[in-house]
Amino acid sequence: MSTATSKRPADPSSAIEMLREHSLATLAQQELERRIISGEISAGTKLNEVDIASALGVSRGPVREAFSALAQAGLLRVEKNRGVFVRQVSLEEANEFYEVRAALEGLIGKLAARRIAIDEIEQLRAVVRRMHVTQKSRRADEYFILNVEFHDLLARAARNNALLANYRGVVNQLDLYRRATISRGQENIPQSTQEHEAIVEAVAARDEQRAEALLTEHVLVSRARLHAALGLAGPKG
Repeated sequence: MSTATSKRPADPSSAIEMLREHSLATLAQQELERRIISGEISAGTKLNEVDIASALGVSRGPVREAFSALAQAGLLRVEKNRGVFVRQVSLEEANEFYEVRAALEGLIGKLAARRIAIDEIEQLRAVVRRMHVTQKSRRADEYFILNVEFHDLLARAARNNALLANYRGVVNQLDLYRRATISRGQENIPQSTQEHEAIVEAVAARDEQRAEALLTEHVLVSRARLHAALGLAGPKG
């Protein structure tokens, strides 16, 4: 007479611990990303695993995982025998990111004009109103935040998760460069606000072709303005 071999039950505590570590790694990644994108941690900064773990109130394991994920996302650079650094984006890399962003923004404009909800249009208009207020003070750092909010809202209105993920990946890396130079283009804020206003009206009118064209042009003109503010010649081609 044979007896069934009983399986040993899984240890629930180990499963909970794995879930906890994964959740902490995600939270650590999100917080580090926020600090990097906001400029709280500047490009080129060396990150110490122990210091970050202490600051976030977690163990070194979640921080190590967060470093790995952010390196894959292009926000951190890992150098053998030297450590982990917030990535510094070169002018050449920034030019490439601008070209990719222009294409992505064009598609975002086209799809958003087709799919955006009425309340989202009103949210975009509200951001533009805040831009008008901010342009009077010419505070580039505040305007930068509004610009990020505007474009991310528009990207979400396109209703395409793959597009949104690719857009955010490019923008996050490009912002490492733009953050370092944002104070140089204060005189361009009024013109930029007008461009955002025109984009909202094209999207609200469901004019897919105009929304696509305006957003593509907006990104390329922004690149040209940045080059001019830095005293640089525009990219070839």
